[in-house]
Amino acid sequence: MVSSKGLYVEVLIRTDIESVWQATQDTEQHPRWDARFSRITRSAGLDDGGYRFRYERSAPGHVIVGSGMSIGEKHRADGTRTSALRFDTDDRLSPLRAGRGYWRYIPTSDGVRFITGYDYTPGFGRGVDLVLRPVVLWLTAWSFDRLRIWLEEGVPPESWPLVSVIAFWKRGRPKASRCITRVPVGGALADAPRTLADLEAP
Repeated sequence: MVSSKGLYVEVLIRTDIESVWQATQDTEQHPRWDARFSRITRSAGLDDGGYRFRYERSAPGHVIVGSGMSIGEKHRADGTRTSALRFDTDDRLSPLRAGRGYWRYIPTSDGVRFITGYDYTPGFGRGVDLVLRPVVLWLTAWSFDRLRIWLEEGVPPESWPLVSVIAFWKRGRPKASRCITRVPVGGALADAPRTLADLEAP
């Protein structure tokens, strides 16, 4: 991995934990709000309850395709939930190659703290990644706020396509700045669930 700190995004969603879980774990719902993906398809189940998947990201004139593995913990003693993920692609045009990360769902009196920490190997080298990494972080945060708007206000994610970031006059639009992106002490993966260490590469 090129970064020792990784990427971290956190947003407070004022809804119940089951709603956040369904919107993020359902592979048909996930690409609706997460602009990092165009399509996600489950390809096989695993003995430990996880699953393999195939992901796509459409770009002008090309579709990046990769594979991954994910496993979730829905019933934890402290009331939180987690999901661990590993992904990879051999597509030479992909700016992100092998990566790993997690989602953490923490219920509070105000809603659910939805958190991700992840890191990846850059596809175009360190120099390009110095410019690209902040863009990936912004895209993640923007997507998280689009998810928040959907679950809090009922506005479908499709109402806010990525091009809507230039619509400064529209009220209630997704904003990456509403999310916390400060990497915690120890790095973005410091609070990763145990399942991430046990998850094999896709």
